[in-house]
Amino acid sequence: MKSLAKFSAALAALLGVVVVSIPESALAQDAAGMSCGALWYARNAIYARRGYCFNTARARAVFGAGCFPPYGHLSGWEASRVNELQMWERRKGC
Repeated sequence: MKSLAKFSAALAALLGVVVVSIPESALAQDAAGMSCGALWYARNAIYARRGYCFNTARARAVFGAGCFPPYGHLSGWEASRVNELQMWERRKGC
């Protein structure tokens, strides 16, 4: 598994993209208790890890301008988590 991580890091460096590692605590954290900034970061970190091409200056500054396949396509659990985070962003008026 370490060789896959090294390969991924090397590929990301070659492509000029930022690889985002989401800590387990952030994935499992109760969204209801998160600040607007933490909700934004958690949501966009999921997209960044999946190669999303960010358009906003804020997201590009944090996650980089590079994008790669699957270009933000989310798996089932990722989409569910993003939906949950967005729901809490709306509830909190973020």
